Amino acid sequence: MIRSIVWTVIFGTAAGILQSTVLDYIPFLKVKPDLVLCIVVFSAYVNGTMTGQVSGFFTGLLLDFFSAAPLGMHTFIKTVTGALAGIFKGALFLDLFFMPVILCTLATIVQALLRLVLNLVVGASVPIYSFTSSVFWIELGLNALCAPFLFLLLKNFKPIIAGRG
Repeated sequence: MIRSIVWTVIFGTAAGILQSTVLDYIPFLKVKPDLVLCIVVFSAYVNGTMTGQVSGFFTGLLLDFFSAAPLGMHTFIKTVTGALAGIFKGALFLDLFFMPVILCTLATIVQALLRLVLNLVVGASVPIYSFTSSVFWIELGLNALCAPFLFLLLKNFKPIIAGRG
C-alpha cells in the first residue's frame, strides 16, 4: 500500500507541475484538465478506498503548496474524491474508454460540489464553479477527454501503482 501511495503521489506531483507550467503556455487553453484528479481516481479505483484517500491527501497537500488556493482546499477535495472513487474497486469492470470517462466525470462533479460546500463553510476564499458557466463544463469535458488516455498510460505503470491486495 505504501509503495502505491508513493508512486501515486510522484505521478500526481509530476501532473501538477505539468498543469501549472506547460499547460499554462498553450494559448487557446484557458481551462486546463485536472490531471491530478484523474491520477488519484485511477489509483483509488485500482487500490481501494484507503489508498485513494491517503494518496489523495498527500497529492492534495502538495497541490496546496503549489497553488495560491487556501491551504487545505485541495487536500480535502482530493482526499474525499479518492475515498469515494475507491468504493468502485472491484465493483465495475475498467474498460479502455467508458469507465475512465465515467469515473473522472463523476470525480469532477464531486470536486465542484465539495468546493461549493467548502465555500459555504469557510467563505468566499474558496473559489467555486458556477454550474451555468462554461468553465465548469469545459473542464468536465477536458477531464472526460483526457481520462481514457491517462488511464491507458497509467495501466503501463500498474505493477508499481497497484498494491498487493
